[in-house]
Amino acid sequence: MKPVYVLNGPNLNMLGLREPAVYGTATLKDIEALCRNHAEGLGLSVDFRQSNIEGELVSWIQEAREKAC
Repeated sequence: MKPVYVLNGPNLNMLGLREPAVYGTATLKDIEALCRNHAEGLGLSVDFRQSNIEGELVSWIQEAREKAC
């Protein structure tokens, strides 16, 4: 089964930690769990990634182009 990629960019690793009054208390791990649970219900797999390095994100986008649903 080909994965659905969920790619998260700079500073999203700080969700739930940085300014929770503005951005909420849900962490990126919480969001990952929601994505995985929803995908499982649809019979899909998830490749969930986060990087603060923009060049790494570009490489993942190019990878996903060949491997994703």
